[in-house]
Amino acid sequence: MPRKKIIEAIRKKMDSPEVVSKLSRTFRVLGDPTRTKLIFALSKEELCVVEMSLLLGMSHSAISHQLRPLKDLDLIKCRKEGRKAFYRLNDEHIENLFNEGLKHVLERA
Repeated sequence: MPRKKIIEAIRKKMDSPEVVSKLSRTFRVLGDPTRTKLIFALSKEELCVVEMSLLLGMSHSAISHQLRPLKDLDLIKCRKEGRKAFYRLNDEHIENLFNEGLKHVLERA
């Protein structure tokens, strides 16, 4: 019988289906190697598409295509300066999530 109480307590603490769905989409988007590189770069410095293109050796349009899902999930944000758009991580939560994942991988290496 005590296991039933544990299950009920866990069930009560679980978030709404919408939150679980968005969290799942976030991890799916971060599961792409190119987007992981972009998150890595943006965890170090605010960059424009041209700079990211040079850094990753990809076309501007390919970079823009990879940035779109990151923007859609509010993982990054954009700041305009004249005709240039500069991107950075949206907040410290994304940076912390990335850094914890990186630490985990480096510990296992």
